[in-house]
Amino acid sequence: MSSILLLTSSPRAESLSTTIAADLAAKIQAQQPGSVVVRRDLAANPLPHIDDLFTAAIRKPVDARTAEENAAAKISDELVNELLAADTIVIGTGLINFNIYSSLKTWIDNVARAGLTFKYTESGPVGLATGKKVYVVLASGGVYSQGPAAGLNHAVPYLKTVFGFLGITDVETIYVEGLAFGPEAAEKAIGAAKARAEELALAA
Repeated sequence: MSSILLLTSSPRAESLSTTIAADLAAKIQAQQPGSVVVRRDLAANPLPHIDDLFTAAIRKPVDARTAEENAAAKISDELVNELLAADTIVIGTGLINFNIYSSLKTWIDNVARAGLTFKYTESGPVGLATGKKVYVVLASGGVYSQGPAAGLNHAVPYLKTVFGFLGITDVETIYVEGLAFGPEAAEKAIGAAKARAEELALAA
């Protein structure tokens, strides 16, 4: 049974990144009978930021942890298992201050675990979460996929870097951009993003 991990991170009630990401996950599921969607709404249910107790816990075997350390690592362990079980990952985020929402960054901090999702070797780090496809739905008021503001888009390069570090190199981005350029531009951007999502779902 294939698993689709859906991560949404926008705090906005009427979020386009959330809507289009959820729709994409549903369409991919329809193309893969028997698949399941595991959803994490990182804005509605924010994860704890990592702290000293957490960093101490993840450096120890489970049977060597204290009860407090096991509690600190519990959510991270669950998130890692969800990531490793997933065949497809669909992410919805807005571009805020030129990068991703902090709720999504916290998820990354919880799943980037040495010995579980990557390992260090004599020749450098090796990702252990291989064989997965990532779709990123990125919403923004301006245009950051190309043109003069493209260099300010740190979200996509960052996500590709961190997923590549974990062994996932197949990352597709769906831009919902130019939303602040008036109703007509927004409508056109939304239509293009939905059409791209449909195209990608049919190819999944």
